[in-house]
Amino acid sequence: MRTAIKSFLLLGFIALSSTGFSQHKMQPLDELINKTDPAWPLVKNWIDSAKNKVEVLEVDSANASLALFNAQMSTYATLGAVIYNTGGIMVDQGWLRILGSGSKRLNRSVADWNKGKTIQDYGDKPDYLLVADDAVGGFFAINYGAFGADLKNVYYLAPNSLKWEGLGLGYTEFIRFCFDGDLSSFYKGLRWSTWDQFIANLDGNKSYSFRPYLWSKEGTDIDKCSRKIVPTEDLFKFNTNKQKELNPQSIIETQ
Repeated sequence: MRTAIKSFLLLGFIALSSTGFSQHKMQPLDELINKTDPAWPLVKNWIDSAKNKVEVLEVDSANASLALFNAQMSTYATLGAVIYNTGGIMVDQGWLRILGSGSKRLNRSVADWNKGKTIQDYGDKPDYLLVADDAVGGFFAINYGAFGADLKNVYYLAPNSLKWEGLGLGYTEFIRFCFDGDLSSFYKGLRWSTWDQFIANLDGNKSYSFRPYLWSKEGTDIDKCSRKIVPTEDLFKFNTNKQKELNPQSIIETQ
């Protein structure tokens, strides 16, 4: 996985990340919508020229406004732009799901998905913020202190290690990697031979669970594992609980 990202960075796809989160005081919506220098036109250009298959899910304006307010993100930032202008983004036929303001196929906004996991109430300052996940039970989060000193970098809870692995990318860089990076290399060992025949119709709120578990010795060959579709919510709870059980002393891995 890390090799794919390093190769991507060497190609020059590097951008500055500006993913600040609000304090407890809630800013009004009109202060969050940046009319002079929003990030969306730039993100849209990246989507239009993406090497990977990218699908922007339909956005509902009322839902988008509520999702932006609850997340307390400015549309000047890439994350705020994604929330306000998309119902979410599907990459590689929906293998990778980037959260936005919610839609029929991906009925989870960033703030809603984090409530009860990384925050208790909207406007809370999280230690990390979940922003994307994938079909095999991997979860991506922005570090706001939980994972170390590299604030605003994205981490991946890998289903075959159950450790939060640092990607060395800010959110903006992560988005560029999703659009243009070598996802086949990143997901080496996590895609079974016929994965692309199953993903297109997968509900964005569902993921695959495997037996034997991918993090177990018996689960190292994914093509020999059985799989079933489960709610992504249930899989997140299971993986994070199992993570604490298996790695009680050191659950963070930075690479």
